Amino acid sequence: MKIAVLMGGISKEREISLRSGKRIAQALRRFGHNVDEIDVNYDTIYEIGKLKNYDVLFNILHGTFGEDGRMQAILDAISVPYTGSGVETSVIAFDKYLCNLLVDDLVDIPAYTLVSKDDYRKGILDIQIPCVIKPRREGSSIGIHICHSIDELESALKTEFEIYDELIVQKYVKGIEVTISVIDIDSNPTVLPILELRPKKEFYDYEAKYTDGLTEFIIPAQISEEMTRRIEKIALDIYKKLECRHFARIDGIVNDDKFYFLEVNTLPGMTDLSDLPMSAKVYGMSFEELVNNIVLQAYRDFHSKIGV
Repeated sequence: MKIAVLMGGISKEREISLRSGKRIAQALRRFGHNVDEIDVNYDTIYEIGKLKNYDVLFNILHGTFGEDGRMQAILDAISVPYTGSGVETSVIAFDKYLCNLLVDDLVDIPAYTLVSKDDYRKGILDIQIPCVIKPRREGSSIGIHICHSIDELESALKTEFEIYDELIVQKYVKGIEVTISVIDIDSNPTVLPILELRPKKEFYDYEAKYTDGLTEFIIPAQISEEMTRRIEKIALDIYKKLECRHFARIDGIVNDDKFYFLEVNTLPGMTDLSDLPMSAKVYGMSFEELVNNIVLQAYRDFHSKIGV
């Protein structure tokens, strides 16, 4: 097949997207596909029609204008097969506040509130310490702070409100950090082995995610069999309710015999340090097989939908 890998982009996750994209392109070439690497920027939009020349687009644009539904809307408009979830799913999953509201009936979520820049300026805050500060719409743990004191909280709010208009303030839950990858195999959502994350920093932040040696990865996660089965069911329920496609990753914390939901990643990283490929390898799927499976699933889904 003739495939274009959409990578790079304009978000703060640009460098990670490039790393993911180049690795995907190499893997697809090894599988015999004709692959072009497209570093997406503002000018790409003016030449978007050229993408119709490809059999499939592998979208690995992390973050804003790639994972948030806007690129998906453009690709839907030109009617071309692409990997990953569609517009509505992408919009909801990228918006942590909306996503929490939608999956609230499926899983425990640490108590949270949405705080606007206006609330902050007016001093309308009632926040319990310790807490977690995170942007409403962002990826790769960018802008996340764990605050153990009022001084840390004030510093975090001041820093992030210079960038974002809305932040989520959430109860801090300490426990076992886990991530659950789900992929479609023959159109059936399949949960891969659960990965336990043991970052050498306080939590699995941007640096810990993408710096070799800063996180220990345990597969399968050292949790009980009963908890494993429970988390697998929750992950599948979330994947299906959000109508995710092809691949996604659900992150959470295990604490006091409970699994707490943190977020859904609809275009998870695919670098040599990324979580989903590690889980796929333990499942028995090489990286080349993984990306080829995603491409074939996207191609089949598209043509099944249009009846071709």
